[in-house]
Amino acid sequence: MRFEQYNFIPALKANLQSLGYKRPTDIQYKAIPPTLKGQDLLAIAQTGTGKTGAFAIPTIQLLVTKRIPCEPYTTQCLVMVPTHELAIQVANVFKDLAKGTNLHIVGIYGGVEQDTQIGLLKKGADVLVATPGRMFDLASQGYLKFSNVSMLIIDEADHMLELGFINDMEQLIRRIPRHRQTLFFSATINTHIKDLAYGLVNHAVRIQISPKDPISKNIDHSVAFIEMDDKRFFLENLVKENPTSKILVFVRTKVRAERVAKALERVEITSQTMHGSKTQEERSNILDRFKSGQNRILIATDVSARGIDIPNVEFVVNYDLPEIAQNYVHRVGRTGRATQRGKAVSFCSIEEKPILKQIEYFLNAPIAVLPISKTDYEATIDFSEASSHDWQSLIKEHKAFEQTKKKRKKKKR
Repeated sequence: MRFEQYNFIPALKANLQSLGYKRPTDIQYKAIPPTLKGQDLLAIAQTGTGKTGAFAIPTIQLLVTKRIPCEPYTTQCLVMVPTHELAIQVANVFKDLAKGTNLHIVGIYGGVEQDTQIGLLKKGADVLVATPGRMFDLASQGYLKFSNVSMLIIDEADHMLELGFINDMEQLIRRIPRHRQTLFFSATINTHIKDLAYGLVNHAVRIQISPKDPISKNIDHSVAFIEMDDKRFFLENLVKENPTSKILVFVRTKVRAERVAKALERVEITSQTMHGSKTQEERSNILDRFKSGQNRILIATDVSARGIDIPNVEFVVNYDLPEIAQNYVHRVGRTGRATQRGKAVSFCSIEEKPILKQIEYFLNAPIAVLPISKTDYEATIDFSEASSHDWQSLIKEHKAFEQTKKKRKKKKR
């Protein structure tokens, strides 16, 4: 079924066509009809399957056909997301799909001055996309009221729990109307997710996309066994072998991110880092440069890159394996989006092998191993410009040694 066959308002149909939406993805095909009927939804689908469209498309259709005027500092549809970047991204998707409908879409998040956001809320919002911290901050100041919320959408619910937003979510439930429509989206499912979901939805339609395989079929993912101190050489090699590819590198901490960037800089490879110590303006600029291709290597931590939809990422590199197994799914899901194919490779050191076992247990399948012979392993290090024991360095060391010997002989004479 094509989008043009749906009974959508003309503006929404035109926007779908101009944005290149031709056929719904699996999650969109299954989520749109019950959402339009006003039913609650509990959807589990891996990242990159079109989840944002699955709730944005029917929401716009419902809001335009109902056409309820906005009251100051209120919203009809509240979309909760865990990170600044995801709030910006989801709000932009809504804005693109709602062009020509007069719907007022507002995104609020921390890291920026609140005055502009307060100004946008003053006339009310048809759709409000918000992170919990800024949302409750503005509510406590009287700039946001929840009395008119008729639709609640929770996106990246598993990450919300991971970041400790469970109390915020429970507080929100106590403040919004009981009679509402709730759409609950998560890429992974566990006991905590189930408990949270069943406490929010009412007789929900349940949807699971590829529940036995949380990794998109468009992604070829593998693992290479590389010692911790040697990872920089293999990253350098991958970058140089793919000179035009867009590469997203995940590390465990912001300190690691900066160290990896410095290691690449030493071999004349330009990259940028994104982590929690960057300001929102810096993070937005870095993302824009990566999306446009001005910078093709981005080194990021989990918190700052979760849920980001960046087009044409050919490679995801797990420079450090994630400590939380579920995060593996979200990391590799930054490539192979929609109908595109992607590659993900993980560098696993001896210390990280227990983490690899946890990830494979979570996936319920082993990750394909990239075999590296001893000769190839040593060659990758030896031919790195940063290697302290490659053949060029040995020649330099030998020349320096010979010159020192000659100087000593002259002194003895």
